[in-house]
Parts: sequence; C-alpha cells; structure tokens
Amino acid sequence: MTTGSGQEQPITRDIVLDVSLARAKDTHRVQARRIRIPPGQAAGLHIHNGPVVGNIVNGSAVYQIDGEPETVLRPGDAFYEPEGARIARFDAQDAGVTFLAYFLLGPGQEPELSFPAS
Repeated sequence: MTTGSGQEQPITRDIVLDVSLARAKDTHRVQARRIRIPPGQAAGLHIHNGPVVGNIVNGSAVYQIDGEPETVLRPGDAFYEPEGARIARFDAQDAGVTFLAYFLLGPGQEPELSFPAS
C-alpha cells in the first residue's frame, strides 16, 4: 500500500478474536454466510449445532450468551458462539446489522439452528 507521499505502508495483522473451543472439533469445512437482520429485529433465543465465529460488517447488534453480560457489537467487532450455547440475544439495533458468520462443520454436517422454548 502506498501513501500520498509515495512511501510503502507495512501490512498489519491484528488479532481481533482468539478463542478456545470447548472441545476438539473434527472440522472438515467452514461455511461463511452474510447475514442481515433488519432494524430492531431480534434473532430470538437460539442454539447452534456447531461453533460459530463472526464479525460485524455494518450496523450493530446487542449480543448475549445466556447467563453472561450483554454487549453491543459494532462494525469490525468479532464474536464467538460456542456449540450448544444458548444465545439469549442477537438483536439488531436501529440501523439493522449485517455480519459474516463462519460455521465450523464436521463430516456431513450442515449448520442448524434451534429455538428452545426458554
């Protein structure tokens, strides 16, 4: 990358998320999805059948794993939804939210989402 003065800028690599999986995962593929939630819409209490790692592209969302404090995710923020964890909130705020989600999948596995009664 060159600046207006013609000088080369170094490539930077910043760690934005570094999590350990609760248990070893035999991962055969990763599926990436662009997900959009309209303004003010809540995803509802849900559980994934595998770990999900994601990052916010634009907008913002209130994010909370059941029993943990909520946080607001904004563009550039990364998040991790552990396999089997109860995701209490992933609620789009006023501008809605667009994020990329990466699903770690085992052999023959497809991403699944379940909505427990409470």
